Amino acid sequence: MTISSSLNAGVSGLTANASRLASISDNIANSSTAGYKRVQTDFHSMVMGSSGGTYSAGGVRTTNVRLIDERGPLVSTNNATDLAVRGRGMLPVTSMTEVEVGASNPQMMLTTTASFRTNADGLLATESGLVLMGWPAQSDGTIPPYARDTSDGLEPVRFNVNKLSGEPTTEMSLGVNLPATATESGAAGTSENLSIEYYDNLGKSESLQIEFVPTVPATGESNEWTMIITDTATGATPIGEYTLTFDDNRTSGGALNAVTLGSAGGAYDPATGSIIVNVAGGPMEINIGMIGDDNGLTQLSDTFAPASISKDGAPVGNFTGVEIDEAGFVRANYDTGVSRVVYQVPLVDLPNPNGMIAMDRQTYMPSSESGSYFLWNAGEGPTGDILGYAREESATDVAGELTNMIQTQRAYSSNAKVIQTVDEMLQETTNIKR
Repeated sequence: MTISSSLNAGVSGLTANASRLASISDNIANSSTAGYKRVQTDFHSMVMGSSGGTYSAGGVRTTNVRLIDERGPLVSTNNATDLAVRGRGMLPVTSMTEVEVGASNPQMMLTTTASFRTNADGLLATESGLVLMGWPAQSDGTIPPYARDTSDGLEPVRFNVNKLSGEPTTEMSLGVNLPATATESGAAGTSENLSIEYYDNLGKSESLQIEFVPTVPATGESNEWTMIITDTATGATPIGEYTLTFDDNRTSGGALNAVTLGSAGGAYDPATGSIIVNVAGGPMEINIGMIGDDNGLTQLSDTFAPASISKDGAPVGNFTGVEIDEAGFVRANYDTGVSRVVYQVPLVDLPNPNGMIAMDRQTYMPSSESGSYFLWNAGEGPTGDILGYAREESATDVAGELTNMIQTQRAYSSNAKVIQTVDEMLQETTNIKR
């Protein structure tokens, strides 16, 4: 019985070390595979106990675990959509096969790094057939709320690379100084004119023509102007007319004191400092500043100065490329210099990453052992951030694996020697009978 248990223990030792050699071989073979997570083989003794003063060898068994939570070093690249996760969290991807068959809810897989490029169909995919997934943005670039404990809201990141893109102007802010001397008695009453380009719904260039007409009193100073707004798309008929009055006291001199609606346009909103006028393509909000504020229209000194004019909208442009920032926002870039948010890539976190199911191409799937996953905005909660122009190298330490291989070889030889010795002892037992 004891000799037989020794033989079984030796066989289990051979099997265990063969398993460890397999994991070492896999680690070394993937020492140059970006994002590879090494496999660790652990040995566990099996105790059979003793009976009647004799000891029965139990042998050894092994367990293998892929250390997904270990990260390899990050290296820089020249591709903006080479992605790596710096810190905790994983990128959601799916298989190209599922996308091509039109799966309504493709299976989410996870990876820590990949080299994505736009393919012929505009998908952001790898050469191995992984497609990046993200939450689609609304037309204004904002990301609507999505459920964070499910992948149902995620979609394959796709671009129409042959599509021209433009954006109409719907908002505008004016930071303009009007000369205080123009509203004094005896002034010439010369109007100040300002032309501001905007883009209509078809991407065409139009202009708002804004005329500031000073009110010249018989005596003293009026601190009053009439602002007349016309649209080149609709002709000479004013789309907005307002009377502007400015303060002249010590605390808020030069700031707006009152805005009165004239014969055209929408009412002034003192809470936002905005007026709304209707251009040819629809309403446009123009911020002229709040009452008592000096960040919009002002009246100071003797100089007309359009100091700060900002607006949204963009001319029609051609798609030129993609970039992904640290927060996971995917931006489409156009040759007009415009950059538009089209997706947000979340980072997926799990309580036990090492409990996930390992798949091909350095991807993993959540399981009951990994725990429930949660989709975080990159950089929030426990997650790190997303790096473009970067890849994660293999987590394999070749020197360490070669050392382990030598140890495994010696252990395997020792167990083989045990089997050989047991065989010799059994032979001796057989010879006793002769």
